[in-house]
Amino acid sequence: MGEAVAAVKKAWPQAKPRLGIILGSGWGEAVSGFTVKAELPYAKIPNLGKAGAPGHAGELLYAELGGKELFIFQGRHHIYEGEGWTPVILPVWILKQFGAQTVLLTNASGGIREDLRPGTLMAIEDHINLLGGSPLTGPHNPAFGERFPDQTAVYDHDLRQALIAAGADASGVYLATAGPSFETPAEIRAFRALGADVVGMSTVPEAVFANALGLKIAGLTCVCNWAAGLGDEKLTAEDVLRTATETMPHMRTVLEGFAERTFRIRQSAD
Repeated sequence: MGEAVAAVKKAWPQAKPRLGIILGSGWGEAVSGFTVKAELPYAKIPNLGKAGAPGHAGELLYAELGGKELFIFQGRHHIYEGEGWTPVILPVWILKQFGAQTVLLTNASGGIREDLRPGTLMAIEDHINLLGGSPLTGPHNPAFGERFPDQTAVYDHDLRQALIAAGADASGVYLATAGPSFETPAEIRAFRALGADVVGMSTVPEAVFANALGLKIAGLTCVCNWAAGLGDEKLTAEDVLRTATETMPHMRTVLEGFAERTFRIRQSAD
């Protein structure tokens, strides 16, 4: 992962991002209000490579808002792509090495809770990991933090409140499966019994890794469809992206408002 950090530092040696945003499916245009200083394709970052999922541009943006710098990862990798954990968690590692203290993880999800209709933005308050593994599996690297990191409060309370204040509609629990298939109705009934409010195929690995590294984490999901068995339509990736496009003005407002509030939180803490 050091090669990736070196490539970004070679491109932007003066960069000092205070915040990182990782954009999930359909979120690519939600940062149009940020000023982009430079772009770096994932293909030019060793061990990251082109994004393989629909709706993921595969660009690292060096941006600013209100004079404060941030990195925006337009797209992520998923464990279902079969490339292992490294490209999934590499954006978080890059942020850590550049001194960023906060990361916002975004995604698209299927709604399970009755009030989380398509088009709803939900701040993540906790997660359930049904990916079948963890990015911390394997020989322990002390640079990744403790061997057994506490996960009592993965998602920072103040950052979640900043999301709500910026316009997020609700908060709840995100459950991650490995994918790439959508879930069955029986699985959704089981997930509801487990306490899940939405379901998706990402975000948890980055959250687990960022938590181990000591970063402050916020999570935000766009509910893009009803989960299997709760709606009448066949589930497709195209429908997910269509709903995200329709929700885009709201997504932009929340991201910009969150970034502004986060910069103020960090400034007061400093």
